[in-house]
Amino acid sequence: MADIPDQESKTEEPTEKKIRDSVERGKVPVSREVPIFATMLALLIIFSFLTVENVRRLVTVLRRPLDDPAGVPLDNGTDALLLGSAIGIEVAAFLLPIVVVLAIAGIASAYLQNAPHVAFERIQPDLARLSIVQNWRRLFSLQGQTEFFKSVFKFVAITVILAMVLRASEATTVNTMFGDPADLPELILTIALRLVSTISVVTIVLVALDLVWTRGFWRRDLRMTRQELKDEYKQVEGDPLVKARLRSLARDRSRRRMLAAVPRASMVIANPTHYAIALRYVRGEDPVPVVLAKGKDLVALKIREIAEQKNIPVIIDKPLARSLYDGVEIDQVIPPEFYRAVAEIIYFLYSQEQKSAT
Repeated sequence: MADIPDQESKTEEPTEKKIRDSVERGKVPVSREVPIFATMLALLIIFSFLTVENVRRLVTVLRRPLDDPAGVPLDNGTDALLLGSAIGIEVAAFLLPIVVVLAIAGIASAYLQNAPHVAFERIQPDLARLSIVQNWRRLFSLQGQTEFFKSVFKFVAITVILAMVLRASEATTVNTMFGDPADLPELILTIALRLVSTISVVTIVLVALDLVWTRGFWRRDLRMTRQELKDEYKQVEGDPLVKARLRSLARDRSRRRMLAAVPRASMVIANPTHYAIALRYVRGEDPVPVVLAKGKDLVALKIREIAEQKNIPVIIDKPLARSLYDGVEIDQVIPPEFYRAVAEIIYFLYSQEQKSAT
């Protein structure tokens, strides 16, 4: 079984591929404090702009049966159904804006942290989540300890804020006991608004710190060892040894094809041992000489060996051989700057053929 690298050995920053793979698997940095903060802001909006009028309208509807029970007909089941429907409609009208605002806040908190992405791997059953050992390790890991201290901080902060707000509203709350009960919802709304506002201000600091911590911990968890970097490079770019072997095989195949074309050459221009260029030129067929093969050192000697076996003329011209080797590719015609020098060699070879014929 392969050893799992510990966190201390992961000294390299994650590559773009590692980050991209993590996002595709659904493993993205998510702050749990952002949805809570979004919920607080949603409640602040609800209490400030939506609840006041809705509460007053709902109180008006509920107050009538309580103030004047005799004026509400309840002679049969139909009357009770109508009363329940009227109250239900008002309650739904009161709750619907609240639910919509809370839903928008929840979706926005998730969308602003990370772009939406469907990761089927995250919803697949994982028996490791049921492991007591794994959950115990997760509980006492660095992330688990951080979440614990954040929970303690939130609990203490909310308790202190709640105590301060209630103590500041103590006198007003006591006086309500001797006033109109219809004023009670407005008092509760005022206290709730003050409480949510204070918690939202305190939560801003926690959200900012948690965002930095979450993304930092995410990148730290994605760090790689040097061996992982090498393995990823091999996976993306290919194993260097394999690629070198493939290049070697390709060169061998190209060399064999090139040497197989040497017997069709009309001449070989060589630097005695270092360079050799096989040219083909047949009067009436080739308008310009074509390079069939070229090589240096051992390949050059092999070209000359084949040429001698096939009785192909080998012309020793050191400057021309070197220039042709550097300036012309295989299966290409020679450039114009070599016309004169090659033409002189062709003329010389034709002269030799005519002398031999006579």
